Amino acid sequence: MRALYYYTSLAAASTTPKLPYCHSSPTLLLPPPKSQLLPPVPKKFPFLESPINSLQNKKKPLNLIIKATMASTPSAAATDSSTKPFSVLFVCLGNICRSPAAEGVFRDLVKKRSLDSKFNIDSAGTINYHEGDQADPRMRVASKSRGIEITSISRPIRPSDFREFDLILAMDRENREAILSAFERWRHREPLPADAAKKVRLMCSYCKKHEEDEVPDPYYGGPQGFEKAP
Repeated sequence: MRALYYYTSLAAASTTPKLPYCHSSPTLLLPPPKSQLLPPVPKKFPFLESPINSLQNKKKPLNLIIKATMASTPSAAATDSSTKPFSVLFVCLGNICRSPAAEGVFRDLVKKRSLDSKFNIDSAGTINYHEGDQADPRMRVASKSRGIEITSISRPIRPSDFREFDLILAMDRENREAILSAFERWRHREPLPADAAKKVRLMCSYCKKHEEDEVPDPYYGGPQGFEKAP
């Protein structure tokens, strides 16, 4: 995945629908102090440096990039890469900001490389508050200004994701813990791959040029947050 492109600034955060009770408890809804707001950053996003891009930066042939990405996941041994697409699921909290952006940008990269048939790409959230909603309008506008359409509809992660996806990328540690906790609950209720937890990784584990280890959530911040995070 994903160096991907940073999105441009959007309208002020006050235009966000459904702000109350979504990403945190009501006591956390106060605007953050100015000292905590993210500074403007360049027009690329370090956080969506995909397995494709990070490996490609080392100038490996594209067929080796795909094989290396697939081979690094537990289900790869049972996957016929010549017939079955490699499935990647991006996960954040509400599935309206970071993970839809990651999905959209990765789809764009794959399409530009004519690899559509090689990948199955989707995104989800660890909560169902926004289920059925489009991505945050600020993110959609920002991505569209860079030529990327975000068309995904929010949905929560589900048990079948652990069977259907080869790689599950969490935007931050809290997301990863929520995904793993869900797996622990669900694996006692229905058959799931024993090694499915190994599919869950941090998005930034694929960053090669940046020190950040989590993708920041821009939901409550100003426009600069949508410049820095997907």
